[in-house]
Amino acid sequence: MSLLHTLSSDGDARLLQLKTWLQGLGIVDAASARPASADASFRRYFRVDVLPAAQAQYGATLVAMDAPPERENTAAFVKVDALLAEAGVSVPAIHAQDLEQGFLLLSDLGTTTYLQALNHDNAATLYAEALSALVNIQLRSQPGVLPEFDRAFMQRELDIFPEWYIGKHLATTLTDAQSAELQKVFDHIIATCMAQPQVFMHRDFHSRNLMWMDEKNPGILDFQDAVYGPITYDAASLLRDAYVSWDEELVLDWIIRYWQHAKAAGLPVNKDFDAFYKDFEYMALQRHLKILGLFCRLNYRDGKPLYLGDLPTVMEYVRRTANRYRELKPLVKLLDALENRQPAVGYTF
Repeated sequence: MSLLHTLSSDGDARLLQLKTWLQGLGIVDAASARPASADASFRRYFRVDVLPAAQAQYGATLVAMDAPPERENTAAFVKVDALLAEAGVSVPAIHAQDLEQGFLLLSDLGTTTYLQALNHDNAATLYAEALSALVNIQLRSQPGVLPEFDRAFMQRELDIFPEWYIGKHLATTLTDAQSAELQKVFDHIIATCMAQPQVFMHRDFHSRNLMWMDEKNPGILDFQDAVYGPITYDAASLLRDAYVSWDEELVLDWIIRYWQHAKAAGLPVNKDFDAFYKDFEYMALQRHLKILGLFCRLNYRDGKPLYLGDLPTVMEYVRRTANRYRELKPLVKLLDALENRQPAVGYTF
């Protein structure tokens, strides 16, 4: 049976295109392509076997990215890949590219994500290595290179929460008073986040996008949406992860160590740890409110229901943080009303 016949029988036009492109490179066995990872976006990754004659140069396997050009910005991936490589962190090497078709052939950073590798014995080491890589990235920061994560950007992200979590998931319409109250909370969050120093920001620096590697850990993926934004964002993304949660004492220890490292490296973190920690919490809250809406959108619009299983973890983060700050208490009150939950009342006798 010819290769072309085998390809067309799978009924996947993009995969056919990708395999035809791969075959023309003369580096890999196009027929060996198999799914390498799932993605929340429209990108797909396929692991492919390197031809024997090319293995000395490329290793045993490479990863092909399929990013439909009308949906995904592959040029941004290429640009940020170069920026991060310059920062000395582990990112895939790009061995071949066709931006018009949305195809890349990348070095293989392995099959084990941080999410799969993390346990109580190795967490301190793995997080220290990830935060060290983050400091290296942030030290390379300069304005005018990446898009800005500005006020309008933050507001757009926060708006996903009322639209998809409240409107679609809870099937509820807020009253005018509730909408105004929620926007007031959003304004507090945005003001606190906008006041932070700005650096290069990965935007999805978490356990599913970091790969466990034998050396130069971690391997960093999924960075094409990088922007220039608040310095606490990526640390919040990593340590208040939607997919894995840790005791608050552990997270506090890790964030203190990051703060000390960043300060010693000359990064513009707040010199007062309490103020820095508030920045970190507000940034995490902005991200978590967006994620609540985003996970619902992935389910209802994109047919990816798995993400709904992570909603309780994210909501727990939201409630815990909002309960700690007076100006965020209206958010807890709103969530209680939406979920018909009675606020906790303490009695003193």
